[in-house]
Amino acid sequence: MEGTWTGADGAEVPYTAAAGWMVLRKNDKPAAEVFSISYIGSGEGDRPVTFVFNGGPGASSAYLHMGTVGPKRVRFPVDGSIPAMPVSLVENESSWLAFTDVVFIDPVGTGFSRIIESNGDDEKKKDKDAPDPKEYFGINRDLEAMSEFMSRWLSEHKRWGSPVFVAGESYGGFRVAKLVRMLQEHTGIGLNGAILISPALEFATLTATDYDVLPWIDALPTMAAAALHHGRSRGAGADLDEILAAAEEFATGDYATFLTRGAAMPAAQRERILGELADLIGLDVGFVTRADGRIPIPTFARELLRDERKVLGMYDTTITAVDPFPDREPFQGPDPTLAGYGGAFGAAINRMIRSEIGVETDREYTVLSLQVNTDWKVDMQRSALAGAVGSTDDFRFGMALNPHMKAFITHGRHDLVTPYYSSDRLRNLMRLDDSMADRLTVRHFGGGHMFYAWESSRAEFTAAIAEFYADAV
Repeated sequence: MEGTWTGADGAEVPYTAAAGWMVLRKNDKPAAEVFSISYIGSGEGDRPVTFVFNGGPGASSAYLHMGTVGPKRVRFPVDGSIPAMPVSLVENESSWLAFTDVVFIDPVGTGFSRIIESNGDDEKKKDKDAPDPKEYFGINRDLEAMSEFMSRWLSEHKRWGSPVFVAGESYGGFRVAKLVRMLQEHTGIGLNGAILISPALEFATLTATDYDVLPWIDALPTMAAAALHHGRSRGAGADLDEILAAAEEFATGDYATFLTRGAAMPAAQRERILGELADLIGLDVGFVTRADGRIPIPTFARELLRDERKVLGMYDTTITAVDPFPDREPFQGPDPTLAGYGGAFGAAINRMIRSEIGVETDREYTVLSLQVNTDWKVDMQRSALAGAVGSTDDFRFGMALNPHMKAFITHGRHDLVTPYYSSDRLRNLMRLDDSMADRLTVRHFGGGHMFYAWESSRAEFTAAIAEFYADAV
């Protein structure tokens, strides 16, 4: 497919769109088919190439493809709320095609990507050699697959001389952080830049229990932002920046002390801190006290506007839906943002692939596979007692290996799934020297997990990324 992308400033980039499957191999035998869509712009010089994927695990690349990076996108309302069906495709004035070629990758089990089934005739041979249908649903195997794909793509398209970038969202950000190291160590791909969008860098900070501290700290500023947005905040500060600053200070100060000391804290001090917490996150102080200051994210999403029979989107707390069963505990229903966006992105990517690009296949395009997510495993030599797997160390190591690579970490300030403050806090703990710190940009925008659904955030994000590319090449 041939097309021309036109930017908001009238700049034009003719491009060729190509879609297809690449066969990955194991022991020199076909093992899996990975589907991808490439947009290659024409013009003078060797344009950068960016490999793009989403997360999950189990998510296809449809979200970034049809949300902000590709030449066409879903038409969202200005505030990023759920669009009416059927969705409209519009020219994407914020497409990254302005400054890079892009390759959207669907990991095995997502999109049209699948394991290659054995077709041997001998039953015993089939049982022995049959592929594991879940082989690619593991941290390390997934990284190996993405590395193999990128290396093969660069070879087939004769692009080893191009500046190379990787960009991933959510678990895709975790994937990027690990690839920053793996690509250089094992694949020979030197990166110019890495973009981590709403990343989940450390999974230990995403699951809160009565005995943890960090997950509660990281979520609190976003809860405060949600309370302010919906007019429920009683905290100090009239605008978002003031509220976030106050919440961050409180979260790492008095609240952290409260979480660590527990019953050892004097009653008067506990009462004062619980009152301040209730004011910041907009909940009744009695409810917060009964929860002992630990409000799970799903509980907060339901409780903040319970009196209006509304539940917040955890992926974007500015979006609400009617609670279908207000009398039932716990909340029974999908997340309003993830489920609502699912239909929009599903329709958009199928229209783009089948009607615009012209791919003919009977396969169902899997936008998000919860089965892949459930089957995901830690496929590394490690003890079961080693704790949750993280990616920050790999990210730091990769930045040290490549003294020229630049990185960009970004979140939406209204995202409770991967809260922005988690990355802010981790960045401050990475012990970066001046040269590494200068190569890492951390910047957040209005909106949620897919903050680019907001018109203003999409424009600001693309402008910032364009500057990032210009600096990185």
